[in-house]
Amino acid sequence: MHYPDDILEAFVHKTVENGMDIIRIFDALNDIRNMEKALQVTKRAGAHAQATVVYTVSPVHTTQHYLETALRLEEMGADSICIKDMAGLLAPFKSYELVKLFKAHLNVPVQLHCHYIGGMAVGSYLKAAEAGVDVVDTASVPLAFGASQPPVETVVRALKGTPYDTGLSIKSLFEVAQYFEDLRKQLGQQRGVTRISDMRVFEHQVPGGMISNLVSQLEEQKALHRLDEVLEEIPRVRRNWATRRWLRPPARLWAPRRY
Repeated sequence: MHYPDDILEAFVHKTVENGMDIIRIFDALNDIRNMEKALQVTKRAGAHAQATVVYTVSPVHTTQHYLETALRLEEMGADSICIKDMAGLLAPFKSYELVKLFKAHLNVPVQLHCHYIGGMAVGSYLKAAEAGVDVVDTASVPLAFGASQPPVETVVRALKGTPYDTGLSIKSLFEVAQYFEDLRKQLGQQRGVTRISDMRVFEHQVPGGMISNLVSQLEEQKALHRLDEVLEEIPRVRRNWATRRWLRPPARLWAPRRY
């Protein structure tokens, strides 16, 4: 959290005071030094401290890296670990492998958070269930799909009658969905859809929480028609940066800025 410690403490304590009982803490680079203070404050506030391991695809993001990160976070006092698939890149069979590994080595619950973006999330959740995942993140159908999470109704139905049956009532879920569908229409919000540009996440790897901001920024600049060009440029920039980063001589160790 890139704020002074006193702001972080006030935020966490006020959030817990207002009824939040689980605080999810993450760093986009899996740099646990940036998570330590938030974990400590959350524990002191009496809330459940859930630490995250961010999933992506790159030469340095190996299965061993994810496991080591999770183990260190558990040692730091995390009450549970969430595998955070920000860009919907976690394929079903990799999901099974990762969750199985975490369940074999961790002593805390394992949660999985996938964005729908590329359409793999439901399959990844089913394989994660087979591997013993404790919780998966979903959304009511009017708020699902696109850059959001997969619909809870689909996941519940897919698991019905299996050893992983959630026991949730589909009828009740659709009553909840109707409320949000009416609210969506009232506010004039669009339904989540998976566009071709979203499906290209396997190349551009823009997280679900960022793609909508990217679109908004292009709209403000009257450049939305150049979205495809931007998404084509992102992987090129990443490759060029990675080439320079890994081939240059070692520099002094970087340390996070202290406030």
